[in-house]
Amino acid sequence: MAADSLIFIFLNAAIINNFVLALFLGICPFLGVSAKRDTAWHMGLAVIFVMLVSSVSAYGINWLLVRFDIQFLRLICYIAVIASAVQLVEMAMKKFSPALFRALGIFLPLITTNCAILGVALFQTFREYDFLQCLAFSLGAGVGFTLALTLMAGLRERLELANVPNVSQGAALTLMLAGLLSLAFMGFAGLGGQHA
Repeated sequence: MAADSLIFIFLNAAIINNFVLALFLGICPFLGVSAKRDTAWHMGLAVIFVMLVSSVSAYGINWLLVRFDIQFLRLICYIAVIASAVQLVEMAMKKFSPALFRALGIFLPLITTNCAILGVALFQTFREYDFLQCLAFSLGAGVGFTLALTLMAGLRERLELANVPNVSQGAALTLMLAGLLSLAFMGFAGLGGQHA
């Protein structure tokens, strides 16, 4: 499979180099919002939307900054776009689903500082992806983020019904599950070739 094909870029971002489980970006919402599958799913959808908006905007911003030879403003511009996209999601969610807005709590505005979102914008810029490649990369990263969240939430919900020793309940169990999921996803690392 060609390293530049859209399917490879999508699968690489979603599974092979999963932002949460392989690159360890976005750990805060991964651990904080993954207690319930429904909440994890909706947080994943919000992250996918923000990643797509920030990816498209980062592509346009980068083109403009390169044209005027002011690439040093790249990081500031990306952060401003990400913050604006998160505000848009937050306002829409507060208006149309107040219960979900309360369930996500502080983790919804924290998407702004989610390093996975900024990582998508920076990785696509430094890899010099074209527009379609940027879309495939951001969609793959968002799907991978959502997959990691929902897998973790499913495991945590199942373990609520299990008889777990007291010494490994709570945060200890969550971190052990995260480590096991990460190990499972690292098994896909050989599929990615030399691309990180």
